[in-house]
Amino acid sequence: MTGQLADALLAARLLAQDPSLGGMCLRGGGPARDMVIEALRALLPSETPFRRLPGHIDDDRLSGGTDIAASLASGTLVLQRGLLAEVSGGVLIIPMAERLRIDIAGRVSQAMDNERAFLLILLDDGAEGDDRPPPALMERVAFDLSLNAVRPADLATPLPVPETATPATLDSEDMSALAATATALGVTSLRPLLHAAAAARTHAALAGRALAEMADLEAATRLILAPRATQLPAEAEAPPPPPPAPEQPEREQEQNESDEDDTPPDIPEDLLIEAARAMIPPDVLDLIAKGRAQRSARGGGQGRRTGSAMRGKPLGARPGMPGGGVRMALVDTLRAAIPWQPLRRLDPAPEGAGPIRFRRDDLRVRRFEERATTVTLFCVDASGSAAMSRLAEAKGAVELILAQAYVKRAEVALLAFRGTGAELLLPPTRSLTRAKRALSELPGGGGTPLASGIALARQLADAIAARGRTPMLVFLTDGSANIAADGSPGRAQANADALTAARTIAAGRLDAVVIDISPRPRPEAARVAEAMRARYLPLPFADAKALNAAVALATQPERKRA
Repeated sequence: MTGQLADALLAARLLAQDPSLGGMCLRGGGPARDMVIEALRALLPSETPFRRLPGHIDDDRLSGGTDIAASLASGTLVLQRGLLAEVSGGVLIIPMAERLRIDIAGRVSQAMDNERAFLLILLDDGAEGDDRPPPALMERVAFDLSLNAVRPADLATPLPVPETATPATLDSEDMSALAATATALGVTSLRPLLHAAAAARTHAALAGRALAEMADLEAATRLILAPRATQLPAEAEAPPPPPPAPEQPEREQEQNESDEDDTPPDIPEDLLIEAARAMIPPDVLDLIAKGRAQRSARGGGQGRRTGSAMRGKPLGARPGMPGGGVRMALVDTLRAAIPWQPLRRLDPAPEGAGPIRFRRDDLRVRRFEERATTVTLFCVDASGSAAMSRLAEAKGAVELILAQAYVKRAEVALLAFRGTGAELLLPPTRSLTRAKRALSELPGGGGTPLASGIALARQLADAIAARGRTPMLVFLTDGSANIAADGSPGRAQANADALTAARTIAAGRLDAVVIDISPRPRPEAARVAEAMRARYLPLPFADAKALNAAVALATQPERKRA
């Protein structure tokens, strides 16, 4: 049995013993995560309710509300029970949790914090770099576990059997060691630390210990703190050698040695931090090495979200007057009016009044959310200096990114600058074949009109934004400009024009990234990125796959412009 599956089954045992741990998030795994869920079901009492959250659930089914049909039939207010009330004391499973709406995540989080507590199982089907479940839910589950490395042969592992244990205790020194470990790993939230302490106590109880030991602290660190690490623990500096001690009489030296033997051992803080370094999962180590330990709440390929009155993803209704393209939400209007009917029937009915009496405050209108299409605009330096260094690898990286954009239904565009100017080789399109053809026909050589390339990229970005799409600019260049904006040669003027054009990108508040494709990082490319307030990625030894990974990382909108 692999370590991943063993850790997941251990997490199920801890959850069955201590529901205050909240739940777990299972990434990938397929049959393996079904096995973990069945293990948790076997460990809990048989009457424990298990519910799945449908992706299309509405507010009434989730939180409960007015039963419209029953209320109209009886003439009195009839309430229906929501899913969150049905799962009280049980287990709520959320498939495709990475796509869960923020408003539903908030209602689930609120229900977990009140008297209707339940265990939460988040099933994360996203790939590396995609969305993660909402942070509000990830904060409330103790375990964030990956099952991607589980082998089919491991699924023959027998399920754990129910067990009872006497609660164990955790002394203050061990709690301090856990807190120091969380700080060393860059875990800033208090909830994971509390979950780690509870897991250590429960782990000790399952082992029959009344007091938590080092093994229990290590298990809590491995299961809870290590997957949430945002930094590597700092290496402990060796203390300077002590000065030579003066000679002491033999009797006094023996007395000092006996005193040293009586000193109590240090708390396992250093040992736990050192063990935590080895416990950090490989995928977390990769993210830390790339400078981004937590994935963005919004993955690549998704544009800005804007409110709409006509189309898009349905949101909750709000009070308002229909008209001007805004449509009335009939069911929500009925739901708002029905509770007041007994009082309103006491007043004389106006002429032509129907069985239900409405007021202006009862009216509800529909709301929708539109997500703009993202257009990734690749601005490729095809000059002689770039062609001699990294143009072939840049083409390979662009092809890989084009394929990913096609899968995510995003649009791509391609422009190149070389010689004395820049040209658009491929307008925004979803056609992968056209994009690859335009890229393969891209020649290299000539001067570097960087200012013209940036200026054309700004014009195209404005045109893309005017059509309701979200532009994302990716510049692949060495930053060595030698053709000015007017087409005349001259390195000094060319660099000045490039910086001026780059500042227009910053003024337009456009998301951009500059990838330095020169054999060694160049200060020119870094200055251009700083002028356009874009992310700068020097990748002197990267191949096409590394460039692809860097662009996918950089296009995550994790920063906000001032």
